[in-house]
Amino acid sequence: MPEFGYSLQSYEPDRMARASGRDLRISWKKAVEVCRFIKGKKLTEAKELLERVLRREVMIPFTTFNRKRAHHGSISKHSSGGYPIRVVREVLKILKNLEANAEGKGLNTEKLVIVHAAAHKGPTIKRYIPRAFGRSTPFFQQLVHVELAAKEVEEKT
Repeated sequence: MPEFGYSLQSYEPDRMARASGRDLRISWKKAVEVCRFIKGKKLTEAKELLERVLRREVMIPFTTFNRKRAHHGSISKHSSGGYPIRVVREVLKILKNLEANAEGKGLNTEKLVIVHAAAHKGPTIKRYIPRAFGRSTPFFQQLVHVELAAKEVEEKT
């Protein structure tokens, strides 16, 4: 089985846990926005927020890739957002894997904070749709790699 690298530079094996999803059939732009949304949050809080996104109770704010998107007043500090359901489902799977990896290392899952969340473009699936008069239209699909890392942080008293 191949061993994939991570873009995380400062990895501490005794205090951190990692997980990644490779070659996911999701939107890269929406994956970047979801990763930005959960970075810096506690693991339990991030899972709860993403489950609320699945129930369409909380919107993911779109900060970078927000051209021609509807404006919503329910998002604080941001004018546009959405409910990227497919991306959230995949990121939730990776979060559950991250939690299992942390438990396997003996880390306290209540104290885990997501310190690294990144989405990278993967390979492209190239297909073609036949059209009239012997022509064809390219139908390319960009695959995405998502990687998450959490660190055990002590509570400040």
